[in-house]
Amino acid sequence: MDASYPPMEFFKPGSNTIVGMDADLGKALGKVLKLKVVEKNVTFDSIIPGLQDGRYDMGISGFGDTKKREQVVDFVTYLSAGQSFYTKSDSTKKFNGIGSICGAKVAVENGTTEQANALAQSKKCTASGKPAVAVQQFATQTAANLAVSSGRADVGFSDSPPVDYTVQQSNGQFKVSGPSFGAVPFGIALPKGNGMAAATQAAMKDLIADGTYASILKKWNMTDSAITNPVVNGAIN
Repeated sequence: MDASYPPMEFFKPGSNTIVGMDADLGKALGKVLKLKVVEKNVTFDSIIPGLQDGRYDMGISGFGDTKKREQVVDFVTYLSAGQSFYTKSDSTKKFNGIGSICGAKVAVENGTTEQANALAQSKKCTASGKPAVAVQQFATQTAANLAVSSGRADVGFSDSPPVDYTVQQSNGQFKVSGPSFGAVPFGIALPKGNGMAAATQAAMKDLIADGTYASILKKWNMTDSAITNPVVNGAIN
């Protein structure tokens, strides 16, 4: 997991302990599956390659389940959430939907759906005669946040739960810009075809049935992102 992505996963202040929604879910899954959980903090864009080459057994790090990613890994869905923009609180620039970022300096984390969407939107902007998107790409979400707070980027672009959490914890430094959009299933990433998807899906169903899943979401103020039926490879696009 990439521990720069609160409330999904981040370091507990003043320690090397990873906490967050994904961290709690991973531990709960480990108990159901009777597997020892060893958390690894790595950059987001290295997780899927690590699953492919056998370095990791599972990736829980706020992954949007997409058809492109399903070509190389399996997913078990566990959340549904959209994407959001955020700016400095004193910014006069307003962003509402992906089409609003033409000509803007946009901070994203490497390997994310938002990175891909911003780059794709830049091509759409220029094709329609509008300025390209200046996509600023960073190794961690923390670095992307710093680009926004320092004024190097006009706007940050990330999944809605991390954006909401970052804004809430920023002591007035950031604000959300526009409503969230483009809700997609989030998935637990697993090595393609190794048989763990069915077992993980069954474990997720157990956690939903016994209330553990709901308790974890409530703890991290993410009940709006809850799902009721985890599926294997549930990408919608």
